[in-house]
Amino acid sequence: MKRGKAWVLAILCGTFFFAGHADAATVHTVKRGDTLWNIAKQYGVPLKQLKQTNRKGDLLYPGEKLVIPNTTSITAAEKDLLARLVHAEAKGEPYAGKVAVATVVLNRVDHPDFPNSIREVIYERSGGHYAFTPVANGTINKPADHEAYRAVEEALAFRGLGNGSLYFYNPKTAKSNWLRSRPVTVVIGNHVFAK
Repeated sequence: MKRGKAWVLAILCGTFFFAGHADAATVHTVKRGDTLWNIAKQYGVPLKQLKQTNRKGDLLYPGEKLVIPNTTSITAAEKDLLARLVHAEAKGEPYAGKVAVATVVLNRVDHPDFPNSIREVIYERSGGHYAFTPVANGTINKPADHEAYRAVEEALAFRGLGNGSLYFYNPKTAKSNWLRSRPVTVVIGNHVFAK
């Protein structure tokens, strides 16, 4: 009977030890050539949050330990959906424009006037119309290319930085006077970004 209690105690201690270890913060040891930007992209965390967590300026030193902040993670399905939107909306546009399209969606998720998830932002309807043309015409259902996925990762690292763009449009095809009246943040390729 004592042997049975010892096994139960060992299992409980092991469970406690490993459960506590699983919740421990991730730590990155800086290697030569690392940058904060690349570390943020590698772990899928906003650069701003990485710097705040570590009370960090821009200088890194090999061997230095950085705590990777726990963020509200974005699922693989959300990344895929966002990449498909980027691919459909910005096909043929410069890479920076693809990052900016993904950033608009993330800015909307973080803004109080829009839904709180990537999926809800992308499929949002207002006045009977979808916010994004690829949802209305079905091109969102086509697979994204590698560059669209890369743009999503960069936008995630860029999150919380930039000009706060909430909208984008092609001035050759946009018909909304209200949209055209929004303050322009940047023009990239055939898209005007605004807030």
